[in-house]
Amino acid sequence: MSIAPIYGNLQGIKPNQLKQLQRLYQQRIRSDRLTTSEFAERIASISSDLKQAVCVYLNRRGQVIRVGVGTPRQTQIPPLELPRYGAQRLSGIRCLSTSIKPIPPSEASLTAMARQRLDALLVFTLTGQGVQRKGGGASGFIKDAYLAHLIPAQDTQTYWEVSPAQEIEAIAQQDFLTLVDGLEEEFSREFVAQEVDDSQERVLLVGLMTERITPQKFDDSLQELQRLVESAGGKVLATLEQKRSQPHPQTLVGAGKVEEIALQVQSMGANLVAFDRDLSPSQARNLETQFGVKVVDRTEVILDIFAQRAQSRAGKLQVELAQLEYMLPRLKGRGRAMSRLGGGIGTRGPGETKLETERRAIQKRITRLQQEVNQLQSHRARMRQQRQHEEIPTVAIVGYTNAGKSTLINALTNAEVYTADQLFATLDPTTRRLTITNQNTGESNIILLTDTVGFIHELPPSLVDSFRATLEEVTEADALLHVVDLSHPAWQSHIESVKNILGEMPLAPAEELIAFNKIDQADIEHLELAKQEYPTAVFISAKERIGFDNLRSRLMGSADY
Repeated sequence: MSIAPIYGNLQGIKPNQLKQLQRLYQQRIRSDRLTTSEFAERIASISSDLKQAVCVYLNRRGQVIRVGVGTPRQTQIPPLELPRYGAQRLSGIRCLSTSIKPIPPSEASLTAMARQRLDALLVFTLTGQGVQRKGGGASGFIKDAYLAHLIPAQDTQTYWEVSPAQEIEAIAQQDFLTLVDGLEEEFSREFVAQEVDDSQERVLLVGLMTERITPQKFDDSLQELQRLVESAGGKVLATLEQKRSQPHPQTLVGAGKVEEIALQVQSMGANLVAFDRDLSPSQARNLETQFGVKVVDRTEVILDIFAQRAQSRAGKLQVELAQLEYMLPRLKGRGRAMSRLGGGIGTRGPGETKLETERRAIQKRITRLQQEVNQLQSHRARMRQQRQHEEIPTVAIVGYTNAGKSTLINALTNAEVYTADQLFATLDPTTRRLTITNQNTGESNIILLTDTVGFIHELPPSLVDSFRATLEEVTEADALLHVVDLSHPAWQSHIESVKNILGEMPLAPAEELIAFNKIDQADIEHLELAKQEYPTAVFISAKERIGFDNLRSRLMGSADY
């Protein structure tokens, strides 16, 4: 027979006290009652003897499933071990807790209740005395009893309700099932009222502002993360921010903010938390343990979008390579199953852990994909050589994601590249011929326009490396057409980001023409500023086909040398 585990701080506990705690597992109460007076007094007597708080967790059948020494916060059930999890209902577990101090439930205890979505939290304050009876009975140990339970938060920050101090007999007579059924009905109505599609991920965004980031860049980064999440198909429920001098090494944000995020996850029914900066593998694991839901960083969101948008074999190949390179260092600690030795014939002896086996399989797959990307590079190189033999000048369209590159190439060449008001709507490069007729001489000239994958602030290195076959279209072009979304408030930082990425590329074309797009939607102040800072640029609207004559003549001049 296995010994029932006791959780929390067991230092200094005597063997007979430990037995008393373990015997609580044998208790069972009626399913329609929160507790009984006898059971509550027994817990209080043990707590009085220990001079420490004691927590007992019961399921809806009235069975004790967990006993701990300490407060509800110190003995709480890890999120991933809870049997039921979701904004529409409660976890199916209630907690009976004692309090050494004669005060109502603390904020920390109530937060622990909310994080676990407990059916209820009962807190008994102690008298410091009482009477022990034979057979384990007790009386007189409880001074007051408090009943706390969750309520739908709606637009307020009130997550729970706490009753005034009562006698334990009054609480013991309450109908427990009526209470939780009514609460779950309210939570279900609130969840449906939020009108979020069940197929959508419900996302909380978290931003960390350090001393190195200006407030404007921080706000731009969070807004961009929201656009990325929405482009990936998620629904952003809320955004939480924190200022710190430097990131926390274990959880990126501080302990208090972790508690706040965990509370929001439960109250809003989020099933994903997205951070605005990259997380280390250990940080991601620690945060998932705290929140009980999946945690992703900015790179993972971008990789997910790329995986959804890749259409061609080449695009899918490069996305898979980027995902595997991102995943490889994050395999460690994915549960005990990843570190157990295999069993059966041929697996005994030193063997390999499952973690090592999976890592080796992924490394093999990465090597094969890299070989295929190299073959893709060779194929693209041969295609470019054929175009070069024809001596047709080429212009690569580059720019920040969603700047309007695909809309522009469609408008200029009648191509049918997919366009949408989304980040990274297209990934695969498209090359089309553009015939430009000189209005003075009537002479026609042909140039090749290549639409490339959009850039973004801090483009993940794994993507840059994986998409090198695609990005070579930029380095081999005769000139660049840098498209800028002038209607975006952060258009200046977008130009800087694109120039930084181009600066890291070998042999990027020196000839560059900047085309400010969406001038029909831009602020007058931004338009005037752009004209002052970039006097040689062209100003267009790809959607409304404004400024195309000037653009065509400038394109011919940029590529003609």
